[in-house]
Amino acid sequence: MIRVIVVDDQRLIRAGLRMLCESTGDIEVVGEGGSGVDAIRLAAELSPDVILMDLRMPGLDGIEATRRITGHSPAPKVLVLTTFDDDEHLFPALAAGADGFLVKDTAPADLVDAVRRVAAGDLPFSPDVLRRLVARAAETGTTPPPEQLSAATELTPRETDVLGLVGEGLGNQEIADRLHLGVSTVKSHVANLMDKTGCDNRVRLAVYAVRRGGQ
Repeated sequence: MIRVIVVDDQRLIRAGLRMLCESTGDIEVVGEGGSGVDAIRLAAELSPDVILMDLRMPGLDGIEATRRITGHSPAPKVLVLTTFDDDEHLFPALAAGADGFLVKDTAPADLVDAVRRVAAGDLPFSPDVLRRLVARAAETGTTPPPEQLSAATELTPRETDVLGLVGEGLGNQEIADRLHLGVSTVKSHVANLMDKTGCDNRVRLAVYAVRRGGQ
């Protein structure tokens, strides 16, 4: 069971997120808070696996709360869920230690999937956010490249297609629609690509795709 804390200053948002999470069989909401102070207190008291964190809240905001929470070990995963996806919020949140960044118009199924992924150690991002991260990392070289492919681990034509779309920042559903595949098939291709390239998360895989395409 994935233990989750929901932190947002709007009660209606918290109630909706609780209902969504608890409609699954493997996610449990163990606490709610309306401020960064609440987030810090609940993280210490309840030891959650994941915190769904809003950024703009009265008093202590979500970025500072994330910094304080992730500064202790062991720390829960912090998955930002916000209305604001501009760089002024994205990069400070990541610098503070956030493990993922979603906007509030994310589809419910994608949000649930993101909670599971971040709990498992992945880095989930909304597609538009991922595209910006990939572009910035590819330009600046701030994300270290994975190991190069060897001759013994060449990609299949379908894996090459999927890799290219990952590099464009598309999510699994978008890739499935583009290639006329099932979402589960796309997930399998992405997992195989990570194994073959040595990338340990989707952001690194997307950066790899951009750099490989430019070679």
